Amino acid sequence: MTSDWPKGSVTMAASAAFPQSLAYITASVAGLAVFLFLSSLLLVSNPLSSTVQEYFYKVDTLKVILPAVIPKNQTDTYSNVDAGDNKSLPSGSDFELKPTSLSGINGSVSEGVRYYLPSGSESNVEVPNSNKELREDSMKKDGHVQVPAGNTEMKEELQKNDRVADVKDLGIKNPASVDEELAKGAKVSEASSVPSGPDPKLKSGGETSYAASQEVPTMTGSDDSGCDLFKGTWFYDPLGPMYTNNSCPVITRMQNCQGNGRPDREYESYRWKPSQCDLPRFDAKKFLELMRGKTIAFIGDSVARNQMESLLCLLWQVEVPRNQGNRRMHRYYFRSTSTKIVRMWSSWLVHQTPEAIDFAPEGVTKVHLDTPDENFMEFVPTFDVVVLSSGHWFAKQSVYVLNNEIVGGRLWWPDKSREAKINNIEAFGASVENIVASIVTHPNFTGLAILRSYSPSHYEGGAWDTGGSCTGKTRPLEPEQMVKNDNIDKMHEKQMTGFLRGIQKKSNKSKFVMMDITGVFSYRHDGHPGPFRSLDPNKRTQDCLHWCMPGPVDTWNELVLEIIRREYEGKKSSSS
Repeated sequence: MTSDWPKGSVTMAASAAFPQSLAYITASVAGLAVFLFLSSLLLVSNPLSSTVQEYFYKVDTLKVILPAVIPKNQTDTYSNVDAGDNKSLPSGSDFELKPTSLSGINGSVSEGVRYYLPSGSESNVEVPNSNKELREDSMKKDGHVQVPAGNTEMKEELQKNDRVADVKDLGIKNPASVDEELAKGAKVSEASSVPSGPDPKLKSGGETSYAASQEVPTMTGSDDSGCDLFKGTWFYDPLGPMYTNNSCPVITRMQNCQGNGRPDREYESYRWKPSQCDLPRFDAKKFLELMRGKTIAFIGDSVARNQMESLLCLLWQVEVPRNQGNRRMHRYYFRSTSTKIVRMWSSWLVHQTPEAIDFAPEGVTKVHLDTPDENFMEFVPTFDVVVLSSGHWFAKQSVYVLNNEIVGGRLWWPDKSREAKINNIEAFGASVENIVASIVTHPNFTGLAILRSYSPSHYEGGAWDTGGSCTGKTRPLEPEQMVKNDNIDKMHEKQMTGFLRGIQKKSNKSKFVMMDITGVFSYRHDGHPGPFRSLDPNKRTQDCLHWCMPGPVDTWNELVLEIIRREYEGKKSSSS
């Protein structure tokens, strides 16, 4: 059988097809290159990029850093109990003073409180150009942190550190469960449900008052200038926050409420006004100057981290710091004034061990209420200002030890024939007394210590995992909306008692101040992430413990700055 193809036709056909195949391959490669180029541009400009980066950082951080970051005795699951200077009103604006006498929390009656309310729209008040640009930029962005061009290395480092912080603070091993473990163990007293009440409108002729009347002890060791910083009122400041989630790259995903889709932002603009004096807007340059050559350390749990990151965001607006932290200590250095901002993790502020003691087996955390946490105490003499906070971890499973004797437990007490001597609230008070006494008797600490009081949560209708919610809260509570929360009140009372007992043992030259924010922040149910703790709108659990950034937590650092100013400027005036 002979072929119908002429001789040499196969070779000719192959030769003719080869150029076509080569052209096809060339075109395909070129198309793929264009596709990859466009895809990379899309990932850089699209919010998906941060999500993808976050995912990979989760995996990478856990593989490489986690074992060294989390002390062996802190790998348990996190849980919590519930979990420019502007000293006067803007000129030319129509503001009214509304003196009132209202019932505060705990049944006490407040002094005359004043609430500043703008008459007319926000546009009636002149806003500095820089602030306008900041806020307009915040409105037009998609809500995700934007780092200036050229800072990609900084952004990668910050994101990696954030994941380390999240994993460490929550004490978990699986990155996918970070959000689920955020508020585990949160509890609400039976009286914690807050009625919705009338929704005040900020318009001409509107009248609304918010007050706090929590009694606090004198700020020991600091010139209080005759003014109690913790009695006053919340007022709406048309100038808005000092930063946005687009202007600060250290905001973690869980506190980035705007980036997670929260539709309202009025909660960002309420500021605290003491009744008898002014609390200026945070002045970053003044803070750095007061802290020239000094170190401020935030020591505590994830709420302490929340405050430290707020301070970083406030300072970031005038200077970008260097990250000089390590696996044990987060540390940021501001070169202009040689100021260091430090954060160290300590869930209870006292010593803890997993080893077996008496009838408590190995594995259950033993909290030694009479021994300070050595992990940070060895560094205390190197700090000029120490901000301490704790409390929420006293809701998690643990065994309480005093003088090497088991005296109580939380979510653990197997031998019902034995009577527990203390509960978790009393244990909290004992731990506070111990840590305060340890600071004021430390022979080598001569700095300023600040104890930030118990941070209130606002779960309504249940606990964190049983439908507890703070959804839809857009403004501070009104006094008539306040509902007594027995658990928060008792935690606060024991903390105060422990502070006063500990301070009586003072033997060194340090100064110690109680920063009593519990009553003040009981009104700020609007400041929590709630369902906007992540990008997933279908999350079953909410975070009504931590604070949005920007948001009410920035007030804590305005208070810290005022306390530092009184201390350091008071020293200068007394020595001159």
